[in-house]
Parts: sequence; C-alpha cells; structure tokens
Amino acid sequence: MRLLVSIFCVFATAGPLVPSVPLRAADPLEFRRIAIPTLGGKQFWADELFFHQWRIQRNVVDGHCRLLDAKNFRHASGTFEECRARLEQIRRQRNLPPMKGKAVIVLHGLFRTRSSMAELCDYLQQQGGYTVFNVAYPSTRRDVGGHARSLARIVENLEGIEEIDFVAHSMGNIVVRHYLADQVRQRSPSEEAPTASARPVDPRIKRFVMLGPPNHGSLLALTLAENSVLEAITGDTVRQLGQDWTKLQAQLATPDCEFGIIAGGKGDGKGFNPLLPGDDDGTVTVASARLAQAADFVLVPAFHSSIMDNQHVREYTLRFLQKGYFISPEKRQPIGN
Repeated sequence: MRLLVSIFCVFATAGPLVPSVPLRAADPLEFRRIAIPTLGGKQFWADELFFHQWRIQRNVVDGHCRLLDAKNFRHASGTFEECRARLEQIRRQRNLPPMKGKAVIVLHGLFRTRSSMAELCDYLQQQGGYTVFNVAYPSTRRDVGGHARSLARIVENLEGIEEIDFVAHSMGNIVVRHYLADQVRQRSPSEEAPTASARPVDPRIKRFVMLGPPNHGSLLALTLAENSVLEAITGDTVRQLGQDWTKLQAQLATPDCEFGIIAGGKGDGKGFNPLLPGDDDGTVTVASARLAQAADFVLVPAFHSSIMDNQHVREYTLRFLQKGYFISPEKRQPIGN
C-alpha cells in the first residue's frame, strides 16, 4: 500500500506527462516520410524502380507506392512521382553516387519471395562484382503480363547501368520472356507472335540464365488449376501456366540475347516425381525446361524449390554471365532449333 501511495504522489506532483508547448497539427506528407520498418513486400507489392538498393514499390491492390531502403524501412509513400522525388532528396542529402557498370536482375518463382534468391544474389555480387537487383513481385496476385510491365519499368529506370543480365527461377523466366516479347511488339506492333528477329529495345541486355524454367508450361500447374480452392489462392498465373498455356506462349519471346538453361533432374529418364513424365526436378520436367536456341544447357541433381541454392548452380550461373558457357567451351550443350 505504501508503495502505491508513493507512486501516486510522484505522478501527482510531477505535472503533466505531455509537453507544455502546443503541438502543431501533423503534416501528412511528413508523416509519410517517417522511416517505418516493413516486411519488404511479399505478395502485394511489385518493385518498379531501383537506385542501388533503394526500391520504389507499387501496391497491386490500390496502386499506391512506397520507397524502401536496403533494410526495408519505408521512407515515403504516395504516388510514384512523390516517392521518386523523396528518393532524389535523399540522394542529394546523403551524396549517394550514381549507378554504373554491370547489373544482374534476379527474379524469383511462383509462390516465392525475393528472400529465396538472396544467397544467390550475394554470391553473384561478391564473386562477380555485379550490382544485383533482387526483384520482389506479387507472383500470385497478377498475371504474367502485369509482372512483365513492372519489370519493364525497372529496366527503364536503371540510369547509369551499362550492361544488364537476367537470372530467374521457375516462373520468373516466363516473366522475362514476356517482357522481351513486349519490347519486340513495341518495335513491330504488326507481328502476331513475338520473335527474336531484332535486338530488344534496350541494347544493354546481354545474357540470361534460366533456373528450372517451365518453358513449355507446367503439368503441375494444370493440375492445380483444376482445383477451384487452389486456383483462388494462386491467382491467374497458375491457370496461365496450365490450361491457358497456349495463349500465354503466344505472348512469349525466345530471347535473342545469349541464354543458358540449368535444369534439375536425376539423369535417369525418370526424375524425382513419379507423376511427371520423363526426367524432372520434382516440379518441372526437363523436356519443359529445354528451349531452342539456348547457348548452353546443363542438368544438375537438384530439386526445383532449392536449385538456386546448389553450389554448382551458383558457379555455373556466374560463369555463364561472365563467359557464355556453364562448364567449359568444350562441354557446352547448345540446343538447336
């Protein structure tokens, strides 16, 4: 009781717990500039601009944007233009240098987040000296065309970068192929089907490494799309990779830049998944991964979900980006037409 009385007396004689100076009305713009921690964007945010490791993201539900730093703290929110203006202000205040040199744009696969590609990104940056942009996109919340449009904005906004390579896992490869097709269509809108007859609009694009790509659709996606509950969770993308593959395929380009394919499998013609025909990585068949005009192809004993964490895959990826082959010129396995 004495303790409670003492505490009461302290608070009673200490005066008000709020400042005596009147507070100004909160400035909404200033409030939106307060650094607030976030999860970095999972299934509802799409990256649309990179400056070093600063990112502007767009929410796929209501379209508003936010500016994140390398630790996923939000420094601004509002329109894209407002976030970009805030980034320019931070750039001046902190004297951030312009971007330059070679960059690798990395895309994760369906159901995954950019965290799944983090270790591969670190490897490419540390061992290859690249500036690496690990892209977040809401893989289950939009169709492939929507993801490709966000990727286009990322590429367009890479000011100062002199060379661009792509590395993608699973459905991320289909996003890149759709992006490349969109560039061709912008140049030749009369073409019914995109081709690789001309260089992409952005001449900085050099090489592309595909990890476990469903280049000819996914049998598992076809099965998932037949389940109404799963389809509601996975969105349009699973249906596109499955039952609507023919329509989607017509919107994809075979890359005209140098590209190589790393597929997972057992090498025994049976694969990891008995429900899939031929060799497979548990999710994508080797037959579906192969794509004509690839400069090199290699099969590794890895599962689809973890292929990017395989040490050989990391080494092969870096070597292809640097030299255009996975193992050596003599062991190159190009895929003909």
